[in-house]
Amino acid sequence: MPIVLYRVDDRLIHGQVIIGWGRPLGVEFIVLVDDQVRSSPWEQDLYRMSVPAGVEVIFASVEEAAHRLAEWVVGGRKGFVLTGDIDSMARLRAANTAVDRINLGGLHHKPGRTERLPFVYLTDEELRALQALEAGGAQITAQDVPTSPPVALRSL
Repeated sequence: MPIVLYRVDDRLIHGQVIIGWGRPLGVEFIVLVDDQVRSSPWEQDLYRMSVPAGVEVIFASVEEAAHRLAEWVVGGRKGFVLTGDIDSMARLRAANTAVDRINLGGLHHKPGRTERLPFVYLTDEELRALQALEAGGAQITAQDVPTSPPVALRSL
């Protein structure tokens, strides 16, 4: 099980992801799944600067990640998959049921979103998409850092 975390966080790579999750989980690589970032060398350079030496960052579109997910799952190194939105994670799950435990991290306020937790804001449509993922067999919890208790989707 080298993929130790599938996380949705609209800030993508930032301190909480690296320090809060990466270090305690001992990750050796992060797969940042975002179609826009995948096509922007400038943005990739910015995200790489946030990552300590020894941790590889793999930038992938949703399609690329779907094709390579099996490779990362059976690889010998620990890593996690990070998307900035629920739709991208849902598309990965549709391509590969190895995406079985989804962590909701920082999903911040935007027009149309309602606060479900201090760090999770969702539209009704996003909540329905998550409920559909869970009905399809994925376990979904919200948890900002590993030391806080996970919150089940049904509690949101």
